[in-house]
Amino acid sequence: MTERLLESVRSKYGAVAESTLSSKDAGVKAVAEAFGYSAAELTSIPAEANMGLSCGNPTAIASIRPGEVVVDLGSGGGMDVFLASPLVGPSGKAIGVDMTPEMIERARTNAQNGGYQNVEFYLGTIDHLPLADGSVDCVISNCVINLAPDKPAVFREIARILKPGGRLAVSDIALKAELPPAVAQSMAAYVGCIGGAIKIDDYREGLLAAGFEHVEIVNSGADLNAYAKVENQAGCCSPAMDPGNGLTVLGDACCSTTNAPTPASLHEDLTKLLSEYDVNAAAASVKVYAVKPAQRDQKACCGPTCCTGTVAV
Repeated sequence: MTERLLESVRSKYGAVAESTLSSKDAGVKAVAEAFGYSAAELTSIPAEANMGLSCGNPTAIASIRPGEVVVDLGSGGGMDVFLASPLVGPSGKAIGVDMTPEMIERARTNAQNGGYQNVEFYLGTIDHLPLADGSVDCVISNCVINLAPDKPAVFREIARILKPGGRLAVSDIALKAELPPAVAQSMAAYVGCIGGAIKIDDYREGLLAAGFEHVEIVNSGADLNAYAKVENQAGCCSPAMDPGNGLTVLGDACCSTTNAPTPASLHEDLTKLLSEYDVNAAAASVKVYAVKPAQRDQKACCGPTCCTGTVAV
């Protein structure tokens, strides 16, 4: 089920990556601004890096310094990587990791067109990061950890790649209360970063269990209905997105009963969902902060995905 779910996520986000969505579209720009990006920030990076997929602005809360290595989990078109690039400067490095090949291709094209010299993009999942132990100063992420089926594994991986004293600064969706059953079982809600979200208390406990300290989770108060500002991006329905994966499709916006590919869109599906349910009642855009202890705790770090000697940065 997990692999089928991930393939569904790849399919939807791959379609977004191959679309023409960018900050040049008023709705896409409005979504980014609703979740904390300034007009100056949006004009400072390639327009194609923004596809209206944010739920916050992690670079604004990460206190990024010159010379640091910063990694963005689920980097998409490179939006936050490009914002981190001038902050780390020529002696630092901004790295993006994404599991969708089309997103990596789009990000690398954006980097080339923008002339960025200190950015890199890797294809990989955030629960098995292609980065070396203790090689990163700061991990950021923007509305992606909620998509991971195994969040404890993601938290362990973040702890593994961070240097002692390194920090996590993430924008994400978390739950204040139980979602309505129809939303919890909706593929549109899952792929749209709501259905896979966990409760705020569970998020905090997960980070503590992975060995982090000074964990703080703050509700940003942003309106999740902002996603409805983006419409009419064409994609298609993946055969994997059927009731067999335990999730359903609200209405007929995506898959027919024959699973034939039909015009669909991540943003259109979300717009339909938001028109039927008040997701703000149960879900929230949150700012997540945590620090890896300066004195490495081997017992807390070394687990099934830790201390394995992965590819060096």
